[in-house]
Amino acid sequence: MDQRIRPTFRLAPAKVNLALHVTGRRDDGYHLLQSLVGFCSFGDLLAVEPSEEDELIVTGPFAAHVPISDDNLVIAARDRLRAFLGSRDTPAVRIRLEKNLPVASGVGGGSSDAATALKELTALWAPDVPASRLHEIALALGADVPMCLEGRALRAEGVGERLVPVGPLPPLPMILVNPGPAVSTAHVFGALERRDNPPLPDLPDSLPLPGLLARLEETRNDLQQAAAGLAPDITAVLAELGEAGARFARMSGSGATCFGIFPSLLLAEEAARGLSRRRPEWFVKATVAQ
Repeated sequence: MDQRIRPTFRLAPAKVNLALHVTGRRDDGYHLLQSLVGFCSFGDLLAVEPSEEDELIVTGPFAAHVPISDDNLVIAARDRLRAFLGSRDTPAVRIRLEKNLPVASGVGGGSSDAATALKELTALWAPDVPASRLHEIALALGADVPMCLEGRALRAEGVGERLVPVGPLPPLPMILVNPGPAVSTAHVFGALERRDNPPLPDLPDSLPLPGLLARLEETRNDLQQAAAGLAPDITAVLAELGEAGARFARMSGSGATCFGIFPSLLLAEEAARGLSRRRPEWFVKATVAQ
């Protein structure tokens, strides 16, 4: 490739579970969830370009934690889409991934990477693939991939296959904080004391920030207590966010990343700088979710 031609990178946004209710468990062992999800203006970056052979190049602050193997969701997305397209021409590609999000941290980094890869590869190989089929491929990759494929505020139910867009959320200035150690999703679910919790309440189509925060107080992340038992730093992160002035703080997904919502991005950025000075070993990033 001509080195003067720079590939176009696309944002693979961090996913934030503003609420996550565990409402049951299927006979096959999969948990039934109801989640309110938003997406951030910060995340990984991904680019796809034609190449003489398939290749995945990973850079960024968390590159060392990303496997370059069939276990990588980006590689799995490429291979599943190629298999679905069958006899169509699917030439080799070079995928560049800038890994800015901590791995296995509850903000859907790998799932968002896979969803973004599906979008970019579809645009290159077969723009006419129906959205419903792309959704099926995404679900086969993991429960979070379909919602990341949508990339907008939504309510997810079942095991992630039922997605309902919600009314526009107000911009949510926030800090993402991860204390470091990865938390096993399987271990978190295994540590749950209860799996038949009350459902996620309905939210009005549109709420200003104060109203949304008030409604979020009526919701939960049913994985938070179990995750904090496995990774006590989660409790410390939530306490730090409260002391930094967050109006609302909660763990995202199965952890260990937590988020704190602030009245403005300016205040979030100021709090993030202070928290980074106090806890330089933590991942801290101010962003906006919506």
